[in-house]
Amino acid sequence: MARDDGGSDAPMREDLTRPPDLSVERRVGPKRQERPVFVDLLAPCDAACPAGERVQDWLAQVEAGRFEEAWRTIMRDNPFPAIHGRVCYHPCESDCNRERLDGAVSIHAVERFLGDRALERGWEVAPTPVEASGKRVLVVGAGPAGLSAGYHLSLLGHSVEIRDAGPVAGGMMHFGIPSYRLPRNVLNGEVERVRRLGVEFVLNHKVDDLAREREDGGFDAVFVAVGAHLSRRVEIPARDAGKMLDALDFLRDVEGGAPPRLGRRVAVYGGGNTAMDAARVVRRMGHDPLIIYRRDQEHAPAHEEEVEDALTEGVKVHWLRTIKSIEGTRFEVERMELDEEGRPRPTGETETLEADDLILALGQETDTTFMDTLEGVERKGDGTVVVGDDLMTGSPGVFAGGDMVPAERTVTVAVGHGKRAARHIDGYLRGVRYQAPPPPELAGFEKLNLWFYTDAAQRPEPRLDLARRTASFDEVVG
Repeated sequence: MARDDGGSDAPMREDLTRPPDLSVERRVGPKRQERPVFVDLLAPCDAACPAGERVQDWLAQVEAGRFEEAWRTIMRDNPFPAIHGRVCYHPCESDCNRERLDGAVSIHAVERFLGDRALERGWEVAPTPVEASGKRVLVVGAGPAGLSAGYHLSLLGHSVEIRDAGPVAGGMMHFGIPSYRLPRNVLNGEVERVRRLGVEFVLNHKVDDLAREREDGGFDAVFVAVGAHLSRRVEIPARDAGKMLDALDFLRDVEGGAPPRLGRRVAVYGGGNTAMDAARVVRRMGHDPLIIYRRDQEHAPAHEEEVEDALTEGVKVHWLRTIKSIEGTRFEVERMELDEEGRPRPTGETETLEADDLILALGQETDTTFMDTLEGVERKGDGTVVVGDDLMTGSPGVFAGGDMVPAERTVTVAVGHGKRAARHIDGYLRGVRYQAPPPPELAGFEKLNLWFYTDAAQRPEPRLDLARRTASFDEVVG
């Protein structure tokens, strides 16, 4: 190896940190006019976490080998580390200071390790020594937001009942995220921990009139987190066409063990995460999926890693295309182009694609008609419910969160909403307004002033070989 650091000609060992080049670095040296002072700053990873985890704290505990203590630190903010280690899109890593050096810390992989270890060893959350409040809270929806709210409200001393129209708890984590991304034993294991805290579940119970349910049940407050389970529709002129399915219904049927019969070629219309999941499930069922989307890959709403996984598994994607009409198996699509603001516009040029069936994955909407009997509830044009900073609707004592309020629709955001709503509901029930403490100043990369930086590339997670990935629903990331 050639000498490149001003030192000897001896080759540099790969397991040693490269020494600082003092001819360039000006970070160190005597400064008689300054002295070191300890300051409490907020790590960028902490600030970026939608669930409000204290990532810096539990990573330090892991580094010291105190794994159970690290898990308990996570559990103060997020009851689902094994789930989040798999399905969170880890914005904490995008903001990690090490991303400016050799790559972000693999935070989600460490969180997954802790969550799996807790399930394997049967670690339980000890109820906090809080006197029971005597207050009852109804949670509508057993998805990530509702489960998180129930967990935190229980620890705050309140009696919680979660009602859900589905046969199992988990919401879209169960019916919308395929098992190759989130194994059901992991999901069920972390949900059951919430149940063991004393949270009561009432399943197969659809709430049609929220005002009546609250009054009949004698609930002091309500948290609504029903998600967005209605697929957006689009009118496509079709004649003698094959099946046209909603992506959410398709994923739900496959999860329930009743997959529809499909032809060899299946088109998926849309460019979000649900579209990618639907196409990857189609691939695992032995069909040939192709995605049709009106924007390019850079402007697709799906997360980059979801797109890359789909492409790796052989899903074909026709970017900048929109379906004009369908006749039999012939799909007439129009080529699109993007304007200066990244919005698609038609070009008038068409082409023909072949597919036997069509799955629509054009986004989801929420159904909140069961809230019509409440006074003061305001909705936006897309059906989402308007809430304040405290997540309370215009109806006193009725809070809402997750996919049914205007926000990014991810599991982590929903879990963060559940925790935040629990804090505000607790304050509402006790007659005081909850005020979150102001966060410390951010410790950005420019504030770091270290003698040297260690070289530590991110270790990639093992993945199933491609043949097994596309032939089964086994977990992809090992």
